Amino acid sequence: MKMRTELGEFLRSRRARITPDRHDLPAGRARRVPGLRREEIARLAGISPAYYTRLEQGVSVNASDQVLGAIARVLLLDATETAHLFDLARPAPAAKRRRPPIERAPKPVLDLLNSMPQVPAVLLGRRNDVLGWNQLAHRLLASHLDFDAPANPATRPSTTRMLFLDAYARAMEADWEHYARTHVAYLRMLSGRRPDDRALAELIGDLTIHSAEFATMWASGNVRECTYGDRTLHHPEVGALTVTYHAMNQPAMPDYRIEFYTAEPGSPSSDALELLIQRTASVAAASNVSSGMSAASDRCLVRRHSEADAASESR
Repeated sequence: MKMRTELGEFLRSRRARITPDRHDLPAGRARRVPGLRREEIARLAGISPAYYTRLEQGVSVNASDQVLGAIARVLLLDATETAHLFDLARPAPAAKRRRPPIERAPKPVLDLLNSMPQVPAVLLGRRNDVLGWNQLAHRLLASHLDFDAPANPATRPSTTRMLFLDAYARAMEADWEHYARTHVAYLRMLSGRRPDDRALAELIGDLTIHSAEFATMWASGNVRECTYGDRTLHHPEVGALTVTYHAMNQPAMPDYRIEFYTAEPGSPSSDALELLIQRTASVAAASNVSSGMSAASDRCLVRRHSEADAASESR
């Protein structure tokens, strides 16, 4: 029933944004609602008004590919929105929402992130939780958090919660509203693909309660795939910089994706990112020296104890 409700909400939100002139229809003066009327959508899609009304009300199910495709064309849906329409209209067989197994970061992927010290890289899970990051990504995006926080499910950062409920993370986003709307649209797309994900439903419900802005953006019904885009950050160390994120999936791990961040070569943002790379490398080098000295000290202490024990035995 929930998916039927979401289908109706999605159709109504898409219908409301299509003005009559987009289909060469007269605007008229008697329109009481924005966008096209139900009967206009039905006529343009070649279906009966009664049938389209049942779709919006969640009464009719199992619409054909031809009908859904015709509705998508009339509503001027893009590829992502069309896929979302099919997800909502053709949900998997009803199943009780379950809590998925705890996500674990595959070691080979973490090794991959750490092999690129000059490229900020983050491993994200199925609900946009941070499963791992390299030192540079941590310093770029969330240096106020413990670097090892992703390793523990109890402290694992949620990029969605950070965006709406973490004042530090929010203040870093120069165009917070644009990035937040993009993020919410991606989350809505995920909810259509994974209607049985209990943890995802809880995340959406919790944010709807604790963030009025999230609730408003969620109600818009927008959906969007997030494979790349720009983020302008107010970074506390290097100032303003614009980076481009690139999200990549692996067929063998469809629930995971890696985000890489780059800056335009030769730009002030590239200079700022290079400065951050240098500072991160300096901290890492100092840490390695400290660790090496500590290890050498421990070895020296062990050797002294061994020599003392040997001397004691000889006496």
